[in-house]
Amino acid sequence: MTDGPCHRRHRVAVDVAIAVAFVVLDTGATLIGLSWWPDHPGALAWAMLGAQALACASLAFRRVAPLAVVGALGAFTLAVTLLNSPAGALAPATDTNVWAPYATMVAAYGPFFCRNDRRTAFLVLAAFTLVIMRPWEPSVTVMTNGLLRTAVGPLLALYFDARRRMVLALVERAERAERERHLLAEQARAEERARLAGEMHDVVTHRVSLMVLQAGALRVTAGDEATRQAAEELRAAGCQALEELRDLVGILRTAPEGDHTPSVAAFADLVAESVAVGTPTELIEDGDPALASPVVGRTAYRVLREALTNVRKHAPGARVTVRAQYEETRVRITVHNTAPTGSPRSALAATGSGLGIEHLRRRIDLVQGTLRAGPAPDGGFSVEATLPAYVPTPERVV
Repeated sequence: MTDGPCHRRHRVAVDVAIAVAFVVLDTGATLIGLSWWPDHPGALAWAMLGAQALACASLAFRRVAPLAVVGALGAFTLAVTLLNSPAGALAPATDTNVWAPYATMVAAYGPFFCRNDRRTAFLVLAAFTLVIMRPWEPSVTVMTNGLLRTAVGPLLALYFDARRRMVLALVERAERAERERHLLAEQARAEERARLAGEMHDVVTHRVSLMVLQAGALRVTAGDEATRQAAEELRAAGCQALEELRDLVGILRTAPEGDHTPSVAAFADLVAESVAVGTPTELIEDGDPALASPVVGRTAYRVLREALTNVRKHAPGARVTVRAQYEETRVRITVHNTAPTGSPRSALAATGSGLGIEHLRRRIDLVQGTLRAGPAPDGGFSVEATLPAYVPTPERVV
């Protein structure tokens, strides 16, 4: 389900409701004499009332065809004007009313907000305004009210469009600032790592070197062979420790290379491996995997890998269902296995540290996600990870 306000998820229903509301409003306003309705309506007046209702109902298509909606309402208003003068077939009770339906206010909003071609929108609005203002029959009241009726919608459209662009710019600026903050934090961590590595090297190397020198001296000065042999072994162990320490310090002083863990695109490979070793596994994916950023994709891959490994260790004979849901704001991975049909092999179940879920939980906390793992009502086990779809940093999650 797409998150968002109700009016965005049900736009068609909202537009239909708006169209029905204006059909009722304009029909009622016309019948009580606020528009073009004559004192003694005939068949033509009733027919035009039906045409007005149809023109107002076109608001249901204001998003998909805004120019057509403006054209329908403008054509109706022009027809009423021509039937009054010069045709003389329709004589409104009050000729100082604005004969255009109230629906024109909403219609004038559409071409600006729903189209990118502003030049066409201005031309259509100019023609629409002329029809409603009736400048060939000058009246200050009609022209003022008509101008206001066609100006409110476009002004609102321009305001909302400018506001939307400003919000997008602010979001982009915030994301850029977040990325820069993460890069600065990574640089600070690298500098701190190098400093700690240097201090560890200086302190530990000094003490171990003393041990090696003392062992070497003892090997030379010892009076019996057993002592000399023990001193040599101690000296050799100290030299080896120095070599390993040097390698470790070199790693700490070097920035870690990119994480080469596969992403969500490799889910199918994990499922195929599970099936190949005898664990029936089904993969269900909903949404676009491209919505998951690289860091989130690698974390989700680790979740699935750990969950499938645990099933093979602790739930032989169980069937596994993997469900991956990709949304604009989050990625949810659910791994559920049924109750096992056999007993776990002690040798296989005993492998590992027993801290796989806890390690996953820490890793998921780094990307500010959540992990739930526990027994399921059907006797099986479920692991569910909910991750943000986008983590604004290319840094390695460890």
